[in-house]
Amino acid sequence: MKDINITIIDREGVKHNVEAPTDMNMNVMEIVRSYELAPEGTIGICGGMAMCASCQCYVESDHSLPEMSYDEDLMLSEAFNVKENSRLSCQIFITEELNGLQVTLAPEV
Repeated sequence: MKDINITIIDREGVKHNVEAPTDMNMNVMEIVRSYELAPEGTIGICGGMAMCASCQCYVESDHSLPEMSYDEDLMLSEAFNVKENSRLSCQIFITEELNGLQVTLAPEV
């Protein structure tokens, strides 16, 4: 397995090009936290269970992501600042197919 490159635009609009491992079953929210791209306690409040929407992001690249689960869809239906390309970053797992992924973190509510 290898690391992939993803781009994360933080809540201040700063672009971060980071490496993400494909062999650790990590998700985008965990990558954001590990690189400290959002203040502590403002992302992944529920621990990645699709129960809070604090990790909402906008998928900016044309990657084909797995279909949204019922829980993710339900949580986004109640979230603020939702767009057509909104996803919960805790539900986007790092795979080799996501090399080059670009996401923007949604504003903190």
